[in-house]
Amino acid sequence: MGKSIHQSLEQLDIRKSVVGLAIGAGAVYLLYKAIRAGLKCQPPLCTNSPICIARLAIERDRHGRDSGELRRLLNSLECRQDEYTKSMVLHSITRCVYLLEAEASACTTDDIMLVGSLLDDKDNSVRIQTLNALKAFSGIRKFRLKIQEHFIKVLELIATIWDSELHIAGLRLLNNIPLPDFVYPQLRRVMPALMEILQSDYILAQVQAIRLLSSVAQKHDLLYDILNCQVHGNFLNLFQATQPGSLLFEVLVFAERLSEGRNTPHYRAVRWHYNEQSLHEALFGDQSRLADRLLALVIHPEEEVQIQACKVIVSLQCPQDVRVQPSSCQTSRSYFRNGE
Repeated sequence: MGKSIHQSLEQLDIRKSVVGLAIGAGAVYLLYKAIRAGLKCQPPLCTNSPICIARLAIERDRHGRDSGELRRLLNSLECRQDEYTKSMVLHSITRCVYLLEAEASACTTDDIMLVGSLLDDKDNSVRIQTLNALKAFSGIRKFRLKIQEHFIKVLELIATIWDSELHIAGLRLLNNIPLPDFVYPQLRRVMPALMEILQSDYILAQVQAIRLLSSVAQKHDLLYDILNCQVHGNFLNLFQATQPGSLLFEVLVFAERLSEGRNTPHYRAVRWHYNEQSLHEALFGDQSRLADRLLALVIHPEEEVQIQACKVIVSLQCPQDVRVQPSSCQTSRSYFRNGE
């Protein structure tokens, strides 16, 4: 009897030991996974400095092997991070794409989708850094179609969030790749927002907005939407000689493209109607003072502004389909008084 109890106790101790070993092994494995995940999610400290990334680029050129830095950064995006860390990781990714071109080219469209998914982040700094990262990747041709898939979301952010830094980042991305046809409906919806950015007081955002609008002005399907868009009563202040030369030049390019577009036979074949506060009335209406502003810009200190102002004057005087015949310009509908 006593021997039987003793054997039972020994068997119980063995079972406890086995169970203890199993639990211990499981705990060690879980601890290993946690540490491994932590190491994987932790962004490399070196990427906080552009000098470090530049050094990696030099080392790669010298030794002909990848640093693996960009891949580590992209892997860290898959883990849960706070907003500040995500923003810093994305900022480092942008630097890596510019400086480690070979490693950036080795990325996949899945990596682009991973970066693009952060446009849905609630933190504005994360969205801005995401736009910058996508802009960097857009310099690699094979990623452009995948990046274009995010354009509707980018336009939505630009139209719904009034933040100059976000506007600049988003518009730079849109200006870096040709606009696909499927974004046209969204462009029509955000046209008022783009016009508001153009009439804001932040030069960098204004320049990017006018570049996008100039590109859109060359699309026949969208020309009327631009021309009929409502603008402020002082819109022609954008043509004042006191404006920065970089902005003046872009505004004049925009005016020339609008003038050329509305003078094409395709556009003139339709009788369009514009509201009283429209861009069309501000630039080309009977009460417009655009001619006076253009004449003042002909003597602007910057030569490219002078030349562009002259181009707008020519486009206003001569419809595109008769411009090859100078004597055929319709002086009866001139925007300039006789003698000017």
